[in-house]
Amino acid sequence: MPAAAAAAAAAAASASAAAAAAAAGEQKKTQEELDEEMAAELERERAEDAQWKIIQKNTFTRWVNEHLKTSKMSIVDLDKDLSDGLRLIGLIEVLSGKKFSKFNKKPTFRTQKFENVTQSLRFLEEKEGIKLVNIGLSSLLTL
Repeated sequence: MPAAAAAAAAAAASASAAAAAAAAGEQKKTQEELDEEMAAELERERAEDAQWKIIQKNTFTRWVNEHLKTSKMSIVDLDKDLSDGLRLIGLIEVLSGKKFSKFNKKPTFRTQKFENVTQSLRFLEEKEGIKLVNIGLSSLLTL
């Protein structure tokens, strides 16, 4: 009888171990499913974020072009067209009603573009009293 009880206990332990292994497999599968769901959710968020950025960029481009009409300038690509500082200076002149006395009117070298953008940002801070947060040369120079 003790042998039968031992065999029954061993069988129960074996069944319990098999059930635990099956549960672990299901748990692993559940974790994989969760990972896939998280990846899908991140992808949806990125797509929504990208769409929002496109809308924001197009809206700002139209706004800039509306103001630049008076100076007979326009932009097509926000990143490239502001990077030499010329249209940025034009926009600031239109909005502030003040003229820049000196700037590189035909910047071809990186340093000339750098000077124009630097002068624009400095004008906004010093002459207009606008505190620029998280805006710098690296934001505007795409060379």
